Amino acid sequence: MVDVPELWTCRAVVFDTDGVITDSARAHAAAWKEAFDVVPGVDPPFDEHRDYRRHVDGRARLDGAAAFLAARGLPADPAAVSAVAARKDAAFERMLEERGVDVYPGTVRMLNALHGARVPCAAVSASRHARDLLARAGVRSLFQTLVDGEDAARLGLPGKPDPALFLEAARRLCVPVGSVAVVEDALAGVEAARRGGFGLVVGVDRSEGPAGAGELLGHGADLVVNDLAELLGR
Repeated sequence: MVDVPELWTCRAVVFDTDGVITDSARAHAAAWKEAFDVVPGVDPPFDEHRDYRRHVDGRARLDGAAAFLAARGLPADPAAVSAVAARKDAAFERMLEERGVDVYPGTVRMLNALHGARVPCAAVSASRHARDLLARAGVRSLFQTLVDGEDAARLGLPGKPDPALFLEAARRLCVPVGSVAVVEDALAGVEAARRGGFGLVVGVDRSEGPAGAGELLGHGADLVVNDLAELLGR
């Protein structure tokens, strides 16, 4: 058990979607690999764990594509970036139809506990698929608001590690950021929450590797858990 009374004294909680609420990060990673594997000159190939975490996790599709191509020393011009992003989106949509989406039980328990304590919650995602994912998972009703990729495009919000998505969620919940907790699994998302001045940043490490927790703490998490059920004390 992790004793974190601060979470329960926060006036609102903002949750990242992929990898925190829904078990969809693996599908995103597989879709990115499919998109990058056909790009000439990608050497070494895209790694679904290391490269996903470092370059694309939590970022908007165009930002993630550009970051990985640049990391491999390849041209990240608009045409190349758009082509990769389009392939990734098509692959993810296909995988979503084939596999469906699961939700993390520990997160659902946490959401129900917060709902019972009358703590308002928001979901945030750089993906334009977030609304569909939450609906398919049957948890959309547990969130007072959702800020997703469609909102980001409409409002001109920059992607993580900029805190704009989280700040918009706090604004919609009408709670000062210093009284809001953010729950994130992506390094870019944890960094965004820290930059935004949020009162508590909880990192969720589902990397299954020894370095995961340390990286999240290094990017600004106040604490790291493997599953949100750890914060419930039972």
